[in-house]
Amino acid sequence: MDIDYNTFRHFADSWGLLYLVVLFVGIVVFTFRPSGKKIAKDAANIPLKGDE
Repeated sequence: MDIDYNTFRHFADSWGLLYLVVLFVGIVVFTFRPSGKKIAKDAANIPLKGDE
């Protein structure tokens, strides 16, 4: 099978877009899940640890 530029571009336009949308939704769901609040708060306080 000979893959030329147009074939690759068509593949990237269709499946690449789907991949990026699924990745984006997964990141948003992972970030805003209920158990993520404590993890995010702990990560936000990392620079302040040791300033006592």
